[in-house]
Amino acid sequence: GELCALRDELPSFVNEDTQLLAVSNDSIHTLRVFGEQEGLEYPLLSDFWPHGAVSRAYGVFDEEKGCAVRGTFIIDKDGVVRWTVVNGLPDARDLDEYVKALAAL
Repeated sequence: GELCALRDELPSFVNEDTQLLAVSNDSIHTLRVFGEQEGLEYPLLSDFWPHGAVSRAYGVFDEEKGCAVRGTFIIDKDGVVRWTVVNGLPDARDLDEYVKALAAL
């Protein structure tokens, strides 16, 4: 539901200075089908192999469950992480907080 909410509010998150990317531990094939089914018009990136390498680098990989928890990162054009929020798997993130964080940059 969260990725579809982002889809529905895409103009709030994408402009000439902002690119939205979603990263998942699912395979590229699974993500392609999911993106097509849900009409997602932003890139879905696969952190499948080596499994969870990117998630681990950002500190959001749950080794016990073998997948990433819900982490959101705003990274500026220089590659500096400017804002972060991390939630557990069942907890959706607040999209209004994304908008506030982007406006503060």
